[in-house]
Amino acid sequence: MSTPLADPASAQFATNPPRELPKRRGTELVLLAFATFIVTIALVLVEANQEQELTSSIIWLGLSYLGVLTAAHLAVRRWAPYADPVILPCVALLNGLGLVMIHRIDLALAERAVQQGKEYTPDVTKQVLFTAISLVLFVVVLILISDHRTLTRYGYICGLVGIVALALPAVLPSSLSEVNGAKVWIKLPFFSIQPGEFAKILLMIFFASFLVTKRDLFMVAGKKIAGVELPRARDLGPILIAAAACLGVLVFEKDLGTSLLFFGVTLVMLYVATERIIWVVLGVGFFAAGAIIAYNLFTHVQQRVRNWIDPLATYDDAGGGYQVAQGLFGLGTGGVGGTGLGAGRPDMVPEAKTDFITTAIGEELGFIGLAAMLMLYLILAMRGMRSALAVRDTFGKLLGGGLSFALVMQIFVVVGGVTNLIPNTGITAPFLSRGGSSLLANYILVALLLRISDAARKPAVRPKPQQPQAPLAEAHTVMVQRPSANGEGSAS
Repeated sequence: MSTPLADPASAQFATNPPRELPKRRGTELVLLAFATFIVTIALVLVEANQEQELTSSIIWLGLSYLGVLTAAHLAVRRWAPYADPVILPCVALLNGLGLVMIHRIDLALAERAVQQGKEYTPDVTKQVLFTAISLVLFVVVLILISDHRTLTRYGYICGLVGIVALALPAVLPSSLSEVNGAKVWIKLPFFSIQPGEFAKILLMIFFASFLVTKRDLFMVAGKKIAGVELPRARDLGPILIAAAACLGVLVFEKDLGTSLLFFGVTLVMLYVATERIIWVVLGVGFFAAGAIIAYNLFTHVQQRVRNWIDPLATYDDAGGGYQVAQGLFGLGTGGVGGTGLGAGRPDMVPEAKTDFITTAIGEELGFIGLAAMLMLYLILAMRGMRSALAVRDTFGKLLGGGLSFALVMQIFVVVGGVTNLIPNTGITAPFLSRGGSSLLANYILVALLLRISDAARKPAVRPKPQQPQAPLAEAHTVMVQRPSANGEGSAS
C-alpha cells in the first residue's frame, strides 16, 4: 500500500496536475503579420485614390512596420511568454490604421495648402516617431515590471503623483497649458505633454492597491434608508475624493472627457471590489449633482450642452456646433459601405486627426468599417477582462479590470461625442488619434495588461513536497548526555 502524501497541496497536484497552457507566441506573430498586411493594403488604397505614385517604397514601409512589431513580439516572447496572443495584434492593427488615416488627412490638407499658397508639415512623421518611442517604452515596462504585484508597494506614491499630474495644468498659466479651450497640456519649448493620460494609469494603480487593503470596509453596510443599505459615512472618503477630483478637472481644466473617464473607471473598480451596486448609484448621483452645479455656474459647460442638443442651431457661433455638425455630415456621406479609403473629404471636419478621427473612418469605410474598428476595441477589452478574471491575486483582478474598462470607456466617450450621443468631450481615440501622450500612455497600459495576462496563463508552481513526519506517539526515545559538574557527561 502506498503512503499517502502528507501535504494536501501536493496531493492535489498528484491527482490533478495543472494543465500547461500553450504559449501561442507563433499565433501572435501570424496575427501581427496579418495586421501589417491589412495596414499595407489600406495604404495602397489611399495612395491610389489620391492619385499618388505607387512605388516599392510602400512595401518597404509595410515591412518596416512588421519589423518594429516583430521586435515587440520578441520582447513579449522573452519577458511575458504566456501573455495573451491577441492583445498585441489588435493594438498593432488599430495603431496602423490610425497612421494610415493621419497620412490620408495629411494629403488632403497638403493639397489645400498648395491651393492657398501655403506650406504644410505632415503630422504622420511625428506619429510614426511616437509609435517607435511607445514600443520602446512598452518593452521597458515589460522588463522593469516582472511581477504586477510589486506595484502594490508604490500604490500611495502613484496616487500622489497621479493627482499632481492631473491638477498641474489647471494651476499653470493658460499660455503654458491651454489648447482649444481645454487646460490639459504642459507646453514646453521643445515638446508638449498631456499629463492626464499618464495620471489615469497611476490613479488606477492607486485605487486597485487601496481597495485590496480596505475592501472589507466597503463591504460593511450602514443605515438602511428606503430599503437600501447605505455605506457608512466614514467609508465614503475615496468616492468623495474621486468626485471632487473629477469636478475639479471639469471646472478648472474644462475637460469633460477626462472627468467622465476617470470617474467611470473609479466606480467600476469599486463595484468589482465590493459587488455592491449602491456604490455605483451613489457615485452617479454625486457626479450628476456636480455636473448640474457646473452647468449653472460655467458658460463653457452650457455651450457644450447646447452644441449637443442642436449642433445646427449653434453652427456659426464661436465654439459652437460646427465641428459636431461637420462630423455628422461626414458619417452620413459614408453611409453603410463608405466612400473608400482616400475618396472622401475628412479634411472638412476640424481636428479630424485627433478628436474626430472616428468620423474620418466612418466616412471612408462606412458603418461596416467603423463597426469593425469598434469590434477590435471590444476584443481587446474582452481579452483584458478575461485575463483579469483568470489571474490569481485580487490586485491583478482589480487593476486588469480597470485597465480594460478604461479602453472601453474611452472609446465610448469618443464615439458617443462624435455621433452626438453624449456631449462632445474632446478626448482622443486610443491608438488611432494623433498625439504622442495618448500613444505613450496607452502602450504602457497594454504592457501592464500583457503582464497580468502572463501571470494569469502561467502554470502554477508546484509546491515542494514535505518530508512526512511520524506522529509524536510513535517517535523514538533519544538519549542525550547531560553534562556533569566535573565536565564528564552522564546519560539520562
